[in-house]
Amino acid sequence: MPIYEYRCEVCGHTFEVIQKFSDEPTTTCVVCSGPVRRVLSPPALVFKGSGWYATDYASPDRKKAIEGEKKGADGSPGTSSNEGKAKAEKGTSDQQPPRPSSSDQD
Repeated sequence: MPIYEYRCEVCGHTFEVIQKFSDEPTTTCVVCSGPVRRVLSPPALVFKGSGWYATDYASPDRKKAIEGEKKGADGSPGTSSNEGKAKAEKGTSDQQPPRPSSSDQD
């Protein structure tokens, strides 16, 4: 259930109330019975684990390691998969066709 924060318009007292979404909002102060308003505050959200802290990717060494991993996954640097496809479609290749061996000649 969410925790809502209220502030009294008369005495300035701030308090929290645990309420269901379906409950009616609190309208009176618990101290002076004056009118209250709901206070909007940032949620209490905590991300745990690696990758969530600002300095996890800020170091130059880490950036180089990430770039190296990307290059290793793509193949050799400077060669894109589109270049390889274009060569295959044209029928040109860096590899030469296999030569017949002496046992193939009968």
